[in-house]
Amino acid sequence: MTTTDAARPKGAGLAFAYVTTLFFAWGFATSLIDPLIAAVKRVFDLNNAEAFLTTFAWFIAYGLMSLPAASVLGKLGYSRSIIGALIVMVAGCLIVPAATAADWYPGVLLALFVIASGVTLLQVAANPLVAELGTRKGSHMRLNLSQAFNSLGTTIGPWLGSHVLLTGGVFAAGAVVTAATRSQSLRSIDMAFLGMGAFFALIAVFIFTARKKINAAAPAATEAVSPLKALSSPWAVFGALAIFLYVGSEVAIGGMLTNFLESPDVLNAPIETAGKMVALYWGGAMVGRFIGSAVLTRVPAGIVLAVCTVVAALLCLVVSQVGGPTAAYAALSIGLFNSIMFPTIFTLTLERSTAPTSATSGLLVFGIIGGALLPQVAARIADAAGALQPAFIVPLLGYVGLTVFAIAAARTKVRDADVVRAPSPH
Repeated sequence: MTTTDAARPKGAGLAFAYVTTLFFAWGFATSLIDPLIAAVKRVFDLNNAEAFLTTFAWFIAYGLMSLPAASVLGKLGYSRSIIGALIVMVAGCLIVPAATAADWYPGVLLALFVIASGVTLLQVAANPLVAELGTRKGSHMRLNLSQAFNSLGTTIGPWLGSHVLLTGGVFAAGAVVTAATRSQSLRSIDMAFLGMGAFFALIAVFIFTARKKINAAAPAATEAVSPLKALSSPWAVFGALAIFLYVGSEVAIGGMLTNFLESPDVLNAPIETAGKMVALYWGGAMVGRFIGSAVLTRVPAGIVLAVCTVVAALLCLVVSQVGGPTAAYAALSIGLFNSIMFPTIFTLTLERSTAPTSATSGLLVFGIIGGALLPQVAARIADAAGALQPAFIVPLLGYVGLTVFAIAAARTKVRDADVVRAPSPH
């Protein structure tokens, strides 16, 4: 079914509140990668490209697991898929202590891949579920509001992660890298992921107790639909490309920020301070999503998206051309304009795609693979240039591509509301 303005599922408001907690959970997990990049770079003595394998391991999971996740969603339904995803995330967190005990960086990458595989299923289920829990007209507002809580998680993640990962051990004032200091820093990595695993387990219990309310408010059951059917819709493919560019750009910036702000020719800040400042980047996205939820009730989504992508591109241009505090605060400000991009691209695509909802959602989440590939391009540019500023050309080009998507969406009519998309069963 497609929810119309006149039809709101019973209990949809309460189910929406339950599902929104998931957005916070995966936002927290994803943003913890930012201080982790700086941590593993020093602890394991890596260059930028090697350290950015953390983002590669995380986001490649979206590319490999999003289409199977759409099939899982079609077979298990919303609540069981969500609970299963959280269990996988807990298992991934438990791999980290084994990897650090063996002093094995590839093991940390494996753990990140497993956690991200769970997050992938979580996103494939939660994004379209939020879009369906209410009127069609309000889908942009609801998904942006949920993403605002995602941004709350991404704001807390770098601040708390920097406090745990970038203090003591090899990061203590005047410390040198020895077996003892490395061991202390490796235990900090363990602490961060074990704490996160406990948090995921708590959320799983919470969703389990609320599963009946979620099932009652979710769309009606239909047959499972192959996610490959989304390839038949040009707008589903276009939307996946837009997600690829957006996530790749956002992740590249977030991953570079700690070491960028620490640089002598930018802010010359202590690494813990620089890591905590990354919270301003994600905090801007949180503020922007609350504001955007209101703006999108009055201004067409395509226009709002176009304005944000143009400003983000201009800020990247500033960062790539100047240094010092101006470059630092321009980079941090990009988060504000990133704010509405993901949920707006998602809902603009769902409105225009002729493929079933679960298939379109799976293909859109597949686009998150951009977070694996574009940061690697940026890191290799930084290694070749010996500085991070030139690497901002990568997100600059990404935002230019997103502007093209936004203009096209603004000029294209929404698909007929009476056309039925087959959502996932519950």
